[in-house]
Parts: sequence; structure tokens; C-alpha cells
Amino acid sequence: MSLKRIIQIIATIIQNSYIPVFFSGGIYQGILKKGCVPILNCWGCPLAWYSCPMGALQHFIGLKLIPFYILGFFGTIGMVIGRMSCGWICPFGFFQDLLYKIKSVKMKLPKWCSYIKYVILIGVAGIAVYLTGEQWFCKLCPNGTLIAGIPLILADKTGDLRALVGWHFYMKIAILIFVILFSIIIKRFFCRTFCPIGAIYSIFNRFSLLKLKIDKEKCIECKSCQMACPMDVPIYRASNHIDCIRCLDCVKICPTKAIKYELR
Repeated sequence: MSLKRIIQIIATIIQNSYIPVFFSGGIYQGILKKGCVPILNCWGCPLAWYSCPMGALQHFIGLKLIPFYILGFFGTIGMVIGRMSCGWICPFGFFQDLLYKIKSVKMKLPKWCSYIKYVILIGVAGIAVYLTGEQWFCKLCPNGTLIAGIPLILADKTGDLRALVGWHFYMKIAILIFVILFSIIIKRFFCRTFCPIGAIYSIFNRFSLLKLKIDKEKCIECKSCQMACPMDVPIYRASNHIDCIRCLDCVKICPTKAIKYELR
């Protein structure tokens, strides 16, 4: 098992391991929930210790307040490591990596689809939230449905939550199924097309302290890096592409050792 995979597993456990929920029920709402993890991980997950930064961002936007704390949080992480959090510690990204291993017909994602995430960030998690005061991305987030919505419904002993199930919940289930199916045939489908957190970090990829560097004299353009890349990025042509999640799989796979990472 690779170091990256081990870290993904550990990160998933650390973020979602509130064991007392199995005995007391409910959702952890202690002091740790005041802090955010740097990736997508639903506040409403019964096992979650921390908050989701996208939920926090929408909270402030809905109140029509400038989210200084969250912007600084995203900016600090982005300026140092770019989108690396997505590649190493995001549970939903890890889930998609596993889905893609399922044997099936595989497809390429059209290039224009990579820009949909900016529409989601600005339109759904920004403008719509500002106008309505509702956290619209959270209402549609497939990760929230998977680790919060479904578990809460299944664990409902009183039947109160199940009584509230309606078209909105079924729509969320449909979105989750859609994402799962496409993640089986397309590398990290959600990360590349719909994730607003990925959209934020991608802005910093070209300016972050951590960068990938290609030695053009050594590179033979064999495309081994792109084939190994969980985001299908042509690293040999664009070493700091907006979708690069700094997983470093390309560094390991390169037959001529033409790819290196540097922190400066």
C-alpha cells in the first residue's frame, strides 16, 4: 500500500471517528466543531469532529458578512500547498479513487467540464446563498448525503427525521448516485467538475510555494504521468495545472525522473 493511500485512510479516520455517537446518538457539537478541516467533510456527519469550510463560508455569505476567517484559512493553505489537501486528506476524494478502481468502461472528461466548479463556487455557493440566506451547496452536496443524510435517516429511532423525507432528500440521493456512477468511469469526476473547495485551491496552484517542476531535457512525453494521475492531468505539459492535486503519483511513476517537486 502506498504512503498516500495510508495517509488518506488515516485522515479519513481522524476526521470521522466520533465513536460515542454509536452509544448516545446525535451529532458531535463540541469545541472541535468550531474548527474546520481544509477539505469537504460535512458538519452533519454523525462521526465528524470538525466543520466543513464550505459550510462556514456559506454561513457568512448568507449573513452578508465578509468571511475573513475562512478566506484567510483557504488563502493560507492555498498559498503554501495549492490543491494538495484534495490529493492526500479528502475522504470524498479517497472514495472516488476507490470507485475508479472498479472494472468498467472508462471515459475522458471533456476539458470544458473542469470549469463547471467555478460556476458552482460563484453561482451556487456564492450568489444563490447571498440572495436567499440558504446554504445551497450544502443542500445539494453528494458528500453530505453520503456521510450525513443517509446515516442520520438510517439511525433515526424516533421516526421524526424519516417523516420529513421528501422530494429534496430523493433529489440529493439522485445527485449522489449520479456522482458515484460517473466516478466509476471518470477519474475523480466530482473533484474535477463540481467541488467548490477544489475550485478555490486551484486558483493558487500556479502561485503556491509547493510546485511541480518538469525537466524538459529528461521528459520523453511518454504520458506515464497522465495515466497515473488521479485527475488525468497532462503534467508533462502543465506541471501546475488547475486540477493538479499534488498527489505526487507522477513523480514516482516517471521513468526518466523528469518530474520533481520543490517548496519555495
